[in-house]
Amino acid sequence: MKAVLILGLLLLSVTVQGKKFQKCELARTLKRLGLDGYKGVSLAKWMCLARWESNYNTRATNYNHGNKSTDYGIFQINSCWWCNDGKTPRAVNACCIPRSNLLKDDITQAVASAKKVVSDPQGVRAWVAWRNKCQNQDLRSHLQGCGA
Repeated sequence: MKAVLILGLLLLSVTVQGKKFQKCELARTLKRLGLDGYKGVSLAKWMCLARWESNYNTRATNYNHGNKSTDYGIFQINSCWWCNDGKTPRAVNACCIPRSNLLKDDITQAVASAKKVVSDPQGVRAWVAWRNKCQNQDLRSHLQGCGA
């Protein structure tokens, strides 16, 4: 009985943590979902962005004290500008999806939202991690060994 309880708790913790993609698995998934070259953003750029925004974790969240918003999912889509979570003051729901869709292991909706963000006039520069960690960097390592 004790073993069943421990196994149940372990499975619950995996469910709460979400899916953490392996690098090459994510690269293949993003390519399949049409991000490679979307709006001129290469697959290596998307991989760098996902690495520094969420460390490839589908359930990553980050609270921003300044505007009281939260970033959600593998691309850290912001609740103030893109996905109204019902808690953020003056939120704009530009992606027109609930925040829970950004936290799913199936990242189809997260990719659709990222496509909307990158279509904005700021493009990929809308993400702070892009500006701080990826812009003007050699990004080859984000696809190294993936054959993508």
